[in-house]
Amino acid sequence: MSETVPEGAPVLQVEAHCATIRLNRPSQHNRLESTDLAQLRDLLAALDARRDIRVVILTATGRSFCSGYNLGELGDASKRQGGGSGFETVVDALETLRMPTIAALNGPVYGGGTDLALACDFRLGTAESRMFMPAARIGLQFYGNGIRRYASRLGLAAAKRLFLTAETIEAPEMLRIGFLDEILPAEALMPRAAGMAAGIAGLAPGAVAGMKRVLNDFARGEFDAALAAEGHRASRTSAEMLEGLAALKEKRPPRFE
Repeated sequence: MSETVPEGAPVLQVEAHCATIRLNRPSQHNRLESTDLAQLRDLLAALDARRDIRVVILTATGRSFCSGYNLGELGDASKRQGGGSGFETVVDALETLRMPTIAALNGPVYGGGTDLALACDFRLGTAESRMFMPAARIGLQFYGNGIRRYASRLGLAAAKRLFLTAETIEAPEMLRIGFLDEILPAEALMPRAAGMAAGIAGLAPGAVAGMKRVLNDFARGEFDAALAAEGHRASRTSAEMLEGLAALKEKRPPRFE
């Protein structure tokens, strides 16, 4: 993609039921500018409204996944607006996206980029993946929802280690603490992401979206038993379940509309 698309804002590619968002500032380790955040916010809102999209892959051009927000802009924003709020809003939107999301980490990930990855439902990496959270090095108390994502996804001990020591950890340790779901050879990263996306796209999109919402609510400490029960009840008479049972009986792949 770097050969055909000039470096700049994130780019979107849609194929069948899968959308791929690619961060596209490789010379700056795919750091995010305020204009990139605006583009990502609009892309996510548009994708969330599209019923033909069943899964989203987030990846990047070049040898790094994301180095977080432009610290120069963060310094200016801190004086004017409290800083970082636009970044937090975009990452929250990614977390609450209706369909499942896959982060394909093509290289190292730093700072706010780590939270961007944690907001995705699945994270694939390579042996070249590594991460660190430098907030304490620059005197920044990270925003609350980012700390929550760290603690709920990685556990309190791992979150404290990463935030309070600013240590760099490598791919095997990222896998051990649950930041990565798989470590793959670099050449296998995107094929694996595409294969996972195709598998998800073949599942019942309504059931998948409903279960993702319940799981995320639980992780945030906002589990709504009535909402979960209503989703279960509705699914038992849905067109999706009728098709799934028919496909099972007829020994064929289901065709979910």
